[in-house]
Amino acid sequence: MTSFQFIARKEMRFVIAVFSCFLLCLPSNGENQTLELTVLPNRPAELPAKQQFELTQKIHALIKKTSVQAEGKPYEVKVPKADNAPLKFVPIPAGNFKLGGEKSVQLSGFWMSQTEITWKHYNPFWQNDPDFKNPRNKDGTLDLDNDRYSTDFPDLGKTPLVDAVSQPTTQYHDMFVQGQFTHSPEFPAMDMTNHAASKFCQWLSAQTGHFYRLPTEAEWEYACRAGTTSRYSFGDDEQQLSDYAWFEDNGDFTYHPVGQKKPNPWGLYDMHGNVAEWTIDGFRDDSLSLLKNGVSQPWFYPTKRYPRVIKGGSADDSAEKLASSARKASDPQLKNQDPQTPKSVWYHTDGQFIGIRVVRPLKIPSAEEMHLFWNSDFRTPERTKEDL
Repeated sequence: MTSFQFIARKEMRFVIAVFSCFLLCLPSNGENQTLELTVLPNRPAELPAKQQFELTQKIHALIKKTSVQAEGKPYEVKVPKADNAPLKFVPIPAGNFKLGGEKSVQLSGFWMSQTEITWKHYNPFWQNDPDFKNPRNKDGTLDLDNDRYSTDFPDLGKTPLVDAVSQPTTQYHDMFVQGQFTHSPEFPAMDMTNHAASKFCQWLSAQTGHFYRLPTEAEWEYACRAGTTSRYSFGDDEQQLSDYAWFEDNGDFTYHPVGQKKPNPWGLYDMHGNVAEWTIDGFRDDSLSLLKNGVSQPWFYPTKRYPRVIKGGSADDSAEKLASSARKASDPQLKNQDPQTPKSVWYHTDGQFIGIRVVRPLKIPSAEEMHLFWNSDFRTPERTKEDL
């Protein structure tokens, strides 16, 4: 039995269970330590996408061997598949804050991408076969048998790890119809599902040798607040919002190149507005009531495809939806215009307002934990039904 497995009693189905003490190894100082991770209210009894766990283990081994970075310092990493375009990260210090302005939460330090992920880095991920020579299977695995509806697993002894990571299939129609959305390198990537966002993190990890994932809701809000307790990271004065964000008053109902507005106190751009951002949490209206004050590293593990937590607000949103504590729930209607059956696991035809920002924890987690973060919405018959 692996470290994340547990025995669920039927009579405890609706009781909130706190699972902690994931073994995290090889922090930046090279010493073995443990770090508590609280997964609420549930986590799977077995790994999702078990057939891909060997790939996760190999990426985990690569990261353990190569990932070294001084704590508390900004850095940039070159992304080979994106023509070595650098991706900048800023340090987020360990500390505590009140999630939603209500519950005290303890968080360890991590790095966060300075801006939203742009098309510069996302294009080579979703345009993995621009010449249509070797199209991916519908589930994103390499098509080795000329059947796009099957699942094929490459020989990991011969296939580069980054190529073995599941990637989006070719878009079935132009997501930028009639020039409504500029598809340029410095604009934030959008339209991706939560699953696609998580797989981008795995793809990024496999080629850079660092562990990247989506932030938890707590990490995202903590980084957005940047030590403040006000409505926004710059204070309570809504009149200042145009200096820091693209939103309905100044955004012309479309997104803009990243980093054009003022950053928050920790040097993060566009935490308010432009595109809203995925987190890795499942959405619950009562999530704050389920947390105990002082909880460490909370993560509401998503047991379903919908709803997931979206933070930050977008260029389409009013000022109140850009507040640090504001949150939005994902919905199957994000795929309303998807003509496919089953609907794509990779694209949201109606999600042009959702993008991503990635984080890297200071401590390298276990392979099992990595796998949970990268595969919380893998294609299954049960998940496919949620899109109907």
